[in-house]
Order: sequence, then structure tokens, then C-alpha cells
Amino acid sequence: MKCDYACNSAEHNIARRNFLGQCAAGAGAVGLGLLTRPAVAEQLAREQKKILVINMAGGLSQLESWDPKPGTDTGGPFRAIPSSIPGVHVSELLPHTAQQLHHLGLVRSVNTKENDHGKGAYFMTTGRRRTPAADYPKLGAVTAKALAKAGESLPGHIHVAAGGGGGRSNDAAYLGPKFASITVGGGKPPQYSTPPKGLTDASELRRQQMRQKMNQRFALKRRTAETDAYVQNYEQARNLVRQRDVFDTSKESAQDHERYGKHDFGQQCLLARRLLEHGVPYVQVTHSNYDTHNENFIFHLEQVAEFDRPFATLVADIVDRGMLDSTLIVVLSEFGRTPKINNRYGRDHWGTAWSVLVGGAGIQRGAVIGKTNANGTQVTDREVDGGHLFHTYLQAVGVDPTSTFDIGGRDLPLADPSTESIQEILA
Repeated sequence: MKCDYACNSAEHNIARRNFLGQCAAGAGAVGLGLLTRPAVAEQLAREQKKILVINMAGGLSQLESWDPKPGTDTGGPFRAIPSSIPGVHVSELLPHTAQQLHHLGLVRSVNTKENDHGKGAYFMTTGRRRTPAADYPKLGAVTAKALAKAGESLPGHIHVAAGGGGGRSNDAAYLGPKFASITVGGGKPPQYSTPPKGLTDASELRRQQMRQKMNQRFALKRRTAETDAYVQNYEQARNLVRQRDVFDTSKESAQDHERYGKHDFGQQCLLARRLLEHGVPYVQVTHSNYDTHNENFIFHLEQVAEFDRPFATLVADIVDRGMLDSTLIVVLSEFGRTPKINNRYGRDHWGTAWSVLVGGAGIQRGAVIGKTNANGTQVTDREVDGGHLFHTYLQAVGVDPTSTFDIGGRDLPLADPSTESIQEILA
């Protein structure tokens, strides 16, 4: 859909690349490990800590989602409805999610003081403000490095997006390409992952043995970080070929396809569930575009309605399959939208007082932290920002956010040491 209502910033024009071609410049992995014992692998995958992020790209309006203000000068036309958390109301655009909210929680007091798409997204996904002096790894890269276990062959950092047949990002910064994200989508195995016809297992084994010998010989004199990355990524691509069915949602039942919805976002949520069930530590799904400078209410009516049922179904499935205690669920954006309605019936960028949904793993069920004033123009209780949230996400999955990674002999903090977790929301 052409987003005529958006602000036309560079963030809305991200190119995608071919999947396996990018694997040659991204993350690496090791052998099949636990997959040789499916029952054990399934149990451990369920128990392994992981993070699911739904990125509401463009800037979801808090007033049309998690913090409605009906009947005020900023509230807009939609009602507030009760959720399954006693006394807590959300927008009437979220009837299905409202019934799952007791499994989750809300932070209604986010103030990042940031109204730029790129800077806001950076702050919310790295826990630090963008600066020319340094680049920091995104939450997915930190999660993949901190939670990935030896023997895992699937990538630890996967983005699911419309048209995601490829796309290796550079979002791991100093953690290196091994922990950078891979973008997939469409509910089909990755492009070019079908082995050539006529290639027997014996032939493939001989090919790989020859390649490994040549790599080892080359590495004796010319080994560099770049060649190591290439070798690692080639191995990961081979493992993806072996496990191509993990990405194939046609393996799911017709009933599940119907429950999630056959539109892009529904199928992306179904794929996300499949990846989480196979133990991928970090899965991010993008739902776009909420940059509603024009006709905010019409577009949120459409977009939030598309989001509501698949997301609620995904939460219910995570609960029913015994994965909620091990899976942190986050619904975030780069900022919220202005309480003041502009002369185009839109809402503009607003980092001053907005909301994030967070639940599962080590988050208290049904917790609501912070609040805004009557018309949503400012935070009145427990103000937090992207740094606090980043700390909280890591602590919720059992990772000490005050610890460090050893990168080339230097200790680099996992999270911004100048801030801390939101302790009130942690179980």
C-alpha cells in the first residue's frame, strides 16, 4: 500500500536483498546439534529464553491503542473498552488484544524526547541515543549473543517483514556480523534454499570436504576477520538449507492459517510462532505504517484492526503452548503521536508521552506502570525512556544488563550503564 500519509523520510524506503546472497556477508553458526533428537530439542526450545518484538513502524498512536483518552480535546472519535486487567481500558480498536492483556503489561509513561524516525528507532532498539562517536548493537544482536546456545544452527536474530526474501543488516555493530539480523517473510523457505536436482548426499559431502580443506589451507597464511565471517556465514547458509522447512508455514494447519488471517501480517505472526517454537532467541515482526500525519483515525482503524486479531492469537498460542514464561513479548514503536490533532485530521511525531506493551518471561502479569495526564500531553508518574526499557527487556529474560561483553579484549556494557531497569514491572 502506498503510504501517502507518511512523512516520506528515508526510514520508509528500506531496500531488501536476496536472502542467501546476504548470508555470505552475515552471521555464522554451527552444526545440527539438538535437531538429531526432536523431542528433546522441542522441549528445550520451549524453555529457552527468547524475545518477540512487534515493531509498529512509523509511530503508533498511544491514544488509538494503549492509553486512550475519550471525551477529551485530544481523544479522537474512538471509545475506550475494558481489558482483562481489572480497571484498565484500551482503545476499542483492540478488542481481541484486550482479552489477552492479563498475560501482559503496559508501560504508559515513555518519554524519549525524540521526534525523529531514525533517532527514535535507534534509541528504542539499542537503549542509547544515536551519536556520531559510536554505534551500538540492536536488541536482537545483544539477545542473540547473550542467549544463543552452542550447537544451534538457526540464526539467533531474525526479522520477519513483508517481502522478506532476504536482507542481512548491519545492526550488530561491534558484536560482528554473526549476530546481525536476517530478514525473512512470505511463509516460504528462503530463496535459493532448494538443493540442486541430481546432487546426491555423497556428492555434497565430497564437495564440502574439499571446500573445507581449501579453506583451512588458505587460512594458514591469509586468515582475517573478513574471511572468518565469510566461512561462518557459508556454514549458516548450509544449515538454513538443511532446515528450510522451519520457515515454511504451509506445514501449519489450515485452521491456524485461518485463525491468524491470510493477509501478510497474519502470516508473519504465524511464521514468528514457528520460529519461536524452534528456539530462535530473537524474532521481530514489523507492521507498517503508522506515520499518520493525515487521516490518523481512518488509517489507525485499518492498521490496528489488522494487527489486533493476529497478535492476540499469537499471544494466546504462546500461552497455550507453555512458552509465556520463557518468551518476552514487546510491542514498540519509535515514538507515539501528538495528542493535538492537526488540521489534516492527523497526529504528528510525539516522543514526550506514549506507551509500550511488554509481557511474558520475567514481567509481572497484568502490571501497568506509569501514567499520563487527562489529555495525554505529559507523563505524570514513573517517566522512563528507551534506556530503561532496554535494561528491562534483558533482565526479563535472565540477562544481567549491567554485565559486559568481551570484545577484542575490551569490556563493553550490554546496556547503557547510566540507566537501569524498571523494577516495578519485573516479577
